[in-house]
Amino acid sequence: MFSSLLIANRGEIACRIMRTAKRLGIRTIAVYSDADKDALHVEMADEAWHIGGAAATESYLIANKIIEVAKEAGADAIHPGYGFLSENAELAESCTEAGIVFVGPSAEAIRAMGLKGTAKSLMEKAGVPVVPGYHGNNQDGKFLKQKAYEIGYPVLIKAVAGGGGKGMRLVEKVKNFDDALESARREAGAAFGNEEVLIEKFITSPRHVEMQIFADGKGNAIHLFERDCSLQRRHQKVIEEAPAPGMTDEVRNAMGEAAVNAAKAVNYSGAGTVEFIADGSDGLRPDRFFFMEMNTRLQVEHPVTEEITGLDLVEMQLQVAAGEGLDLDQDEIALNGHSVEARIYAEDPENGFLPSTGHLALLSLAEMPGVRIETGVRDGDDVSPYYDPMIAKIVTHGANRDEALDRLSNALGESLIAGPKTNIAFLRALIDAEDFRGNKFDTGFIDRNLDDLVTPLPGLREAMAALGAIRIVEQRVEGQTDDAVKASPWNVADGFQLGDTRSTGIDILANGKKASFVIEWVDGGPAISLGAEAEDWPEVEATLVDERGGVIVLAEGWQVRVSLPDYSTAGFDDDGDGSVIRSPMHGKLLQLFVGDGDKVSKGDRLAIVEAMKMEHSLTAALDGVVAEISAVAGDQVSEGQRLIVIHNDDE
Repeated sequence: MFSSLLIANRGEIACRIMRTAKRLGIRTIAVYSDADKDALHVEMADEAWHIGGAAATESYLIANKIIEVAKEAGADAIHPGYGFLSENAELAESCTEAGIVFVGPSAEAIRAMGLKGTAKSLMEKAGVPVVPGYHGNNQDGKFLKQKAYEIGYPVLIKAVAGGGGKGMRLVEKVKNFDDALESARREAGAAFGNEEVLIEKFITSPRHVEMQIFADGKGNAIHLFERDCSLQRRHQKVIEEAPAPGMTDEVRNAMGEAAVNAAKAVNYSGAGTVEFIADGSDGLRPDRFFFMEMNTRLQVEHPVTEEITGLDLVEMQLQVAAGEGLDLDQDEIALNGHSVEARIYAEDPENGFLPSTGHLALLSLAEMPGVRIETGVRDGDDVSPYYDPMIAKIVTHGANRDEALDRLSNALGESLIAGPKTNIAFLRALIDAEDFRGNKFDTGFIDRNLDDLVTPLPGLREAMAALGAIRIVEQRVEGQTDDAVKASPWNVADGFQLGDTRSTGIDILANGKKASFVIEWVDGGPAISLGAEAEDWPEVEATLVDERGGVIVLAEGWQVRVSLPDYSTAGFDDDGDGSVIRSPMHGKLLQLFVGDGDKVSKGDRLAIVEAMKMEHSLTAALDGVVAEISAVAGDQVSEGQRLIVIHNDDE
């Protein structure tokens, strides 16, 4: 086994790898960017080395810098984690040249499986079923459009490199193909440095089922059962579970055999995942699954496989990389119970799941029996705009699926995060959805049920805003510390007035929107005076987190940030009619499609903001003329920043 290991990654996966390495007595070496100098993975490591600027292109994606640090630190091996350089053949080659072990497959295997088109051709030769489509090298737009027509709509445009849903677009009509192709190429280029795509037939009732495989590069390969990752949003996994609901021994054996054959076809070594798309219209069947791609690394969702097998996949990776080979036969691997994983992201479900960055004013993740937490941040840390916005993974295990899901629902309900908005309420609604519990789902489940999954109970946000308003008034009262000032009836902030009713009005901003309440003093304390419109508000058990200038209210997984309006800022609510286009998040203004004086119609695309390698289009909310542009393409913009002003044609 190795004596020292450099982890070429950050966040929760770096922390996860370090735990196993430390248990095995291996010296751990972290690398970090400017943005991560105080990160948890830096604190956990035995030593840490600075490698560059905050942007991944200036740090975590520079293979030469990683190798240089590994040499200086005396690392025996490099573990790439997932993302960044984890599937970079050049890094694997550089490790070999430097006499450092790369914890992963060979550069040849990475290349063979790294480009989806090449991989699918290879799989066809190996007898592994593949989805109908065009996987060739011709990247001419007109040619690809013709191939899409021949395949038959709907089709998927997919980046040949990378994964995670980036560079992927579903096209249902021929008229949308050109714009989708342009967007997919641009996003793929930004994420992977490769704009090439392939075209595939879109299966209308798809289930995403993948097989975890392990091989030793000596002809030995096994699978560790399947994971179902069908609950996805924008082709990115949200919930993963093992085993797959509805899986039979017949289908598992057929899929496992195909996955092992895929690994053997490239003389694979280490951990890998062979992903299949299954036609779930008539249940899982042995003749209705197709190869999609192979991920030549450890997956984000690997903990659910560990939970049902009792194996440590990182330890197995290190053993294989150290030349110890596989010490397990297929029939020795037992499946125990059921496991589910949910990814908690810093994002805003009510606003198109836009990334939400910032300071973690509170981070309290549930610690309960049967619950496993994977995270790379702590209470008080910042969620950076430079990297993936995942805060944590909650993984549960139970004797059966219902028990595992119940534990996950309870754990989500007991977890509290304040600061960036999160998807906790969305995840819990998803876990508790009747059809998901009843195994009636496919990869389109979230999109079909999105409104129900991202809509809080009627009146919940209003009730939370009211609690925030009360807390702000309490802060005013608590802030009066001078006894002489408090003794004066003219300075007291508790609604004092000459008359029977002690009340005061208060205007607030709740998640940036204006609201007004009347505060009454009851038994010496403030309370909201409920009008007729508030009679149906639900009773709320909330956690309130004070912050400078306001309060964050947490209830049922939702968050409302309450503050007093800043009336010194002109026009703080000047875009109620949609005439002011603001950046929905921190990010980069990638493109502008309009200039001063241009006429626009409602729905026209005005600009693209990019954050965390994902593109978000800004569109016109009304017909009019562009009267102001406050930024240029390439600018870094903040959430809520004024970008474009449109004047109505009638003005």
